[in-house]
Amino acid sequence: MKRFIKSIKTKIEQYLLQNSSRVYLYNCNQEFASHIKPGSLVLDAGAGDAPYQELFANFQYETADKFTSSCNYVCDLVAIPVKDERFDYIVCNQVLEHLPEPKQALKELCRVLKTGGEIICTTPFFYEEHLQPYDFYRYTQFGNSYLFQEAGFKIEKIEWLEGYLGTLAYQLEGAYKSLPISINSLAKNWLIIIVLSPFFIFCKVLFLLLSAILYRLDLIIKLTSHGYPKNYVIVAKKT
Repeated sequence: MKRFIKSIKTKIEQYLLQNSSRVYLYNCNQEFASHIKPGSLVLDAGAGDAPYQELFANFQYETADKFTSSCNYVCDLVAIPVKDERFDYIVCNQVLEHLPEPKQALKELCRVLKTGGEIICTTPFFYEEHLQPYDFYRYTQFGNSYLFQEAGFKIEKIEWLEGYLGTLAYQLEGAYKSLPISINSLAKNWLIIIVLSPFFIFCKVLFLLLSAILYRLDLIIKLTSHGYPKNYVIVAKKT
């Protein structure tokens, strides 16, 4: 019975919590791919299981990742075993926060990129710790700008990946998942337990619904004039 309830709960969450950031992430990579010249050689740096490979199917596509044996180059991104200026374009999605030496990695990406070549990179600003213990940094727009310029790139744009409604939805999703249903171990007073337990359950349901609504609204109204983003997207060129 518990397994059945858990299965139903998971299906409800998957239906309601449709993360707008993933849609924006796909779209910005698709837009980047649409400007790539035919016959170009593209490197997906820190590719993992290469979730955006289909967007670059019309180009020569290679991957590099330290932890994925199926990649073309199983290596640390501070030492990619290729000659200088091999690639025409580079894709680097949600990777820099997992690198202990991001400036050195960006310098290496600059080395393997042809002069005039472009890189697209996305970095988190507001995000929970993940892939522990390989989660080291969060980046402001100014931190991104500094790192890329120091590595030898010219910034073409730094933008919010999603709008603030997406960030708020993510915060509420986190609250929904983190608030406990039972507080028996947190409170000794039985009256507090009786009062707060239903309140926490109400909050969890409310946060779930609000998160689902805000994720969908974020795809309709990209609010960037207030609040803050969950991620940044950077496009830069090697000059």
